[in-house]
Amino acid sequence: MRLPDMGRIVTLDELLDIRRRLREKGRRVVFTNGCFDILHRGHVEYLQKAKDLGDVLIVGLNSDASVQKLKGPGRPVVDETDRAHVVAALEAVDYVCLFEEDTPRQLIERLVPDVLVKGADWAISDVVGKDVVEAAGGTVRTIEFLPNRSTTRLIEKIRTSVPTPSSGNTPQRD
Repeated sequence: MRLPDMGRIVTLDELLDIRRRLREKGRRVVFTNGCFDILHRGHVEYLQKAKDLGDVLIVGLNSDASVQKLKGPGRPVVDETDRAHVVAALEAVDYVCLFEEDTPRQLIERLVPDVLVKGADWAISDVVGKDVVEAAGGTVRTIEFLPNRSTTRLIEKIRTSVPTPSSGNTPQRD
């Protein structure tokens, strides 16, 4: 599947060519991945901290099918095309590449980033692709999350704040 060309949303083949050129220039490539469904402040701060670990930040973005397998029915809320465009528009993010698998292992094996980053809810020993990155001389890092910020929490807040017909409240328009 190919998204409309934004320059920063790339296919795997394009990403591998970019990675080759970055390696030749000695640029330090950081990779992280996630669903990034309903982008929030926690996501933005996490991605900025990841970018601070190198020169170029590449985000592997779970496809809609992958998110649904991981998160269950009703997810993602935002489709992969929109999520890719929003994540790619962030200042910290240099490239976004969608992946279909449940984990980014295949993407990491092909890309071999210098730094692999996950949220601190992961033990470093459990980070997918750790073996690949470390075997190539790279590092694996975790980043603390901003407390009380999550897509799941936002979805729950939205669900519980919707007025019931008997409450007499009418929803406000944006």
